Order: sequence, then C-alpha cells, then structure tokens
Amino acid sequence: MPLPSYLEGRLSLPLIGAPLFIVSNPDLVIEQCKAGIMGAFPALNARPPEMLDQWIGRIKSELDTHAKAHPGATVAPFAVNQIVHRSNERLEHDVDVCVKHEVPFIISSLQAPTAIERQIHSYGGRIYHDVTTI
Repeated sequence: MPLPSYLEGRLSLPLIGAPLFIVSNPDLVIEQCKAGIMGAFPALNARPPEMLDQWIGRIKSELDTHAKAHPGATVAPFAVNQIVHRSNERLEHDVDVCVKHEVPFIISSLQAPTAIERQIHSYGGRIYHDVTTI
C-alpha cells in the first residue's frame, strides 16, 4: 500500500509509535516525532483527565519550536489513542480536548469510531482505527 498523500514528506519512516498504556508519554511522543516517526499515546495515560490538555499543549509547542529551529527537519505529526467504548467515562472530555488542540490523528480502539468521527473531521483531523481481532 502506498503512503497516503497527506503523509508524504511528513515522515522519515512509515511508522506509528505504538500508543502503549502507562508507558507512552509526551517525552516519548516528542522524540518519536522529531525522528520523523508518528508518535502516539493513549489519552488515558494522562492522569488526572485535566492533564491531557497540558500534554497535548506541550507536544504541540515543543514540536513547533523544534521545526522552527530545524527548518529542514522532518517532524512527524502525532496521534492520540481514544478508547471508543461505553466503559470509557472520559471519552467525551478527552475528545473535546483533542478537538480544542486539533490533534492531527486519532487512533480509535475497541469500537467503531462513529461516535467521534464528526468532531474529529470537523477540523480536518484523521482517524485510524486499531483493529485488534478479525
């Protein structure tokens, strides 16, 4: 499968850093993106929920600063993993924060992303769905 045109020139390698529960954090995501790999983290790693706003703000700020300091560098976009399931009591809050910051990519998991599609697509965000079983 060819690289989608909206990612051409934005990645050093066609990779997405796995959004690892508990492990992935802004430091890891920032370094992945600086290396030209799409960094990702689960929204649920930001605890308490209010921390998600800080995390995304920091990631955007540091990547912007890096891109300005290194004009020729490939700085990849980042993604936030959202658990789209009725058991996720934070989903509405976390999606609102992602929309506020216009997170470029959302990785949805567990159920189809229909509950969040409209919000994410409203600002041009893209949704990749994590299919865990067939």
